[in-house]
Amino acid sequence: MTPSMLASLSSSEKLELLQLLEEKERRKKRNLLASYKPYSKQVEFHTAGAAYRERLFMAGNQLGKTLSGAAEAGMHLTGRYPDWWQGRRFDRAITMLAGSESYELTRDGVQRLLIGPPLNEEDWGTGYIPKAAILNTTRRAGVSGTLDSVTVRHVSGGASTLLFKGYDQGRSKWQANTVDYVWFDEEPPEDVYLEGITRTNATGGSVAVTFTP
Repeated sequence: MTPSMLASLSSSEKLELLQLLEEKERRKKRNLLASYKPYSKQVEFHTAGAAYRERLFMAGNQLGKTLSGAAEAGMHLTGRYPDWWQGRRFDRAITMLAGSESYELTRDGVQRLLIGPPLNEEDWGTGYIPKAAILNTTRRAGVSGTLDSVTVRHVSGGASTLLFKGYDQGRSKWQANTVDYVWFDEEPPEDVYLEGITRTNATGGSVAVTFTP
């Protein structure tokens, strides 16, 4: 809208326009996944998931490796895949493990990108899991703003489960019956990595690693 067109509006029309723009921005903020536009290396990483169970995206700081990991995790948990997607797809609700070196780093990295600012609950739903898809969250005691699990609505009608972990708690904390997807953000200890692979054996699930060398 040009300045002259805006000037011709009445006060009530300007207010209505402002409200519409604010609502548009609010909806965009709560569905970040829909606006994800990867660059070529990120696309390569995603596409490789269709052929390989284990993948690594290793890149320097601020080059989008963790962001791409979060976007893909959001897609698998919700079943919301974009038209350009050529990677692996899950047509049902899944169970996912995701984490980093400690619960604090998991909160500030993985959780923040998937859910939103950890210490501002009003903004939960502004990460790569759309707000409308978050059904429930459970908190972890002892670390402020840290979540233990998230239940996510999948387009199939089922509910995916996301479990947050930290490497510093040891291999045993990564044990679960079976999971479909494991995302390690930053390089995990070998025993933790092998435990993640083991958790996906029964499902033929996938393991993704994103870290800075």
